[in-house]
Amino acid sequence: MKIFKIPIIPYKSTFVGEQNTLDYQAICIFAATGFFLDDDTFFKEQKVLRPSNTYQIENNTVVSKNTYFKWHYSPVERPLDQIVQEFATLFETIIKEQVGDKKVILPLSGGLDSRTQAAALNYLKIPVSSYSYEFTDGHKETKYSEKIAKVCNFPFSKWEISYGYLWNCIEELAKINDCYSEFTHPRQMTFLENYKKMGDIFSLGHWGDVLFDDMGVSDDLSFNDQVEIIIKKIVKKGGIELAESLWNEWNLDGSFKDYLKNRIITLLKEIDIPQSANAQIRAFKSLYWAPRWTTTNLSVFENAKPITLPYYDNRMCEFICSVPEHYLSGRQIQIAYLKMRMPELAKITWQDHRPFNLYNYHWDKKPWNIPYRIFNKVFRILKNKKIVQRNWELQFLGEENDKQLQKWLFENEKMQTIIPVKLINIFYKNFQNKDAVNYSHPVSILLTLSLFFKNQK
Repeated sequence: MKIFKIPIIPYKSTFVGEQNTLDYQAICIFAATGFFLDDDTFFKEQKVLRPSNTYQIENNTVVSKNTYFKWHYSPVERPLDQIVQEFATLFETIIKEQVGDKKVILPLSGGLDSRTQAAALNYLKIPVSSYSYEFTDGHKETKYSEKIAKVCNFPFSKWEISYGYLWNCIEELAKINDCYSEFTHPRQMTFLENYKKMGDIFSLGHWGDVLFDDMGVSDDLSFNDQVEIIIKKIVKKGGIELAESLWNEWNLDGSFKDYLKNRIITLLKEIDIPQSANAQIRAFKSLYWAPRWTTTNLSVFENAKPITLPYYDNRMCEFICSVPEHYLSGRQIQIAYLKMRMPELAKITWQDHRPFNLYNYHWDKKPWNIPYRIFNKVFRILKNKKIVQRNWELQFLGEENDKQLQKWLFENEKMQTIIPVKLINIFYKNFQNKDAVNYSHPVSILLTLSLFFKNQK
C-alpha cells in the first residue's frame, strides 16, 4: 500500500491505472484546449491523481481518497500594508525553505512574478544566476530582464530562440512531457544544456499572475456566465473546430460542445464559492488549468535541475483564500511588495504596460499612452520587418520548418490508423493557405498527437 498526498497545486502529475483503451473524448478536449481536463489522460483506464487529496494506492489501483483542502473565500479585512507584510513574510519564508543555501537559477521577464522573486532572493542574500530569452526577429524583451538583474547584481545570460528550434529535440521532449502539452510552448527545451551549468536549483514564478490578480469579472457574475467565461478562457483558436472534427470522425455520442460544457458545469459546481465569482474562477483555474497545463512543461526544467515554485506552495494557496478580492485586483500586493523591498525594481518598465513602470502604470490608457503607441507603430513601419510574436511562427513558418512539419503530420502510419490523412490535410492546408493564426493550434495539436502515437507500442 502506497500513500500519496497530492499538493493543492501539484508540480507534477501522478498517474494510476493501465494504458489500455484510448479515451477519445478526453483527447477531443485536449484538441480544443491544449490540456487534459481534471483527471483525464490519453487512456480510459489511467487517471491522474487529483489535487488536494490523499490517496491510498495498491496494485496500481486507488483504494481510498480523502480531500484535505477545498478552495474557499474567507476574506479577513485588514489594511493593504498589513497584507503586504504577511505576504512578504510568507513568500520569503517559502523561498528560503525551498532553496536553502543552493545557488538559484532564476528565469526573468519584464512582468511581476519573477521580479517579485528577484526582490525576495536579493533581500535574503541567496546566490542567483539569472537569464532571459527572446525570439529571433522578435521584441527585445530581454532588456527589461537585464535591467532587473543589474539592479539585483545577479549574473545574467541573454539567449535567443531561433527558427526551427524544436525539430532537433522534439522526440526528447515527447519523452519528457509524455505529449501532455502541445509542442510549441516549451521553449526552455532550447537551453537544457545551458541550465545545467548555471546553478543548483530553479526558482520558478509560475501561477503568481493568477493567484495575485482578479479574474476580470464582477463578483456577482452568475454561474452560467462563469461557465461561458471559463470555456472562452480555456478553448484555443481553432480548437473547437479540430475537436468537433475528431469527435465526428470517431463517431462519439452527442456533440462535443455539449460534452465540454457539461464537464465544466460539473467541475465548477464542485468548487461552490457563491460569494465571489473571481475566487471561484481562480479556484477552477488552480484546480484544473495549473496542474494539467502549466505544470506539464515544468518537467523540462526538472530534466536539467531540481525545481521549486513558491507560488505553488500550499501555504500560499491558503493565504490567497483569506485576502479580500479588492486587494487582489490589479496585482496590488506584488506591486506594493516590490516598492517596499526594492524601489529600484519598481522603477523598471512593466512589460505589459510599457513604457510605464510600477509607479506610473495607471497612465497606460488614453490619451496618455497615445504618444508611445504612435512611436511604436512608426518604428515598426520604418523597420519594415515583421516582428515574431508567437512560438509557432518560429516553429512552423518557412521552407525548412514546413518540411519537418509535413514529415511528422503525413509520414506517421500509426497516427493515420486513428486520424485519417484527409482530416490532417484539411487543417494543414487551412494553416498554410487560409488563416495561420487560427489554425496554428490545431496543427500544433496534430503534431503532438503524431509524436504520441509514434511512441505507442
